[in-house]
Amino acid sequence: MPQSLFYYFLVINIFTFVVFVIDKRRAIYNERRLPEKILWLLAILGGSLGGLIAMELIKHKNRKMGFVLVMLGIILAQMMIIYLALKYL
Repeated sequence: MPQSLFYYFLVINIFTFVVFVIDKRRAIYNERRLPEKILWLLAILGGSLGGLIAMELIKHKNRKMGFVLVMLGIILAQMMIIYLALKYL
């Protein structure tokens, strides 16, 4: 993996983790929340691992089955893309 790609995934995952933490904090204090679409977009852009870690560590969105299923779908799609890229490229 090129070094710039490694840094991209590092930054997007840290950023996604922080955004999940911010959304959790807003939930605790009954403040305006981020739309789930934003969290999913960050996962699609490569931050799925950061989102998954945040979901587990801070127990955010892990009881909302619809959200969890979409996150799992994103992760499965990314795994399939990686598999196909490694196999055919």
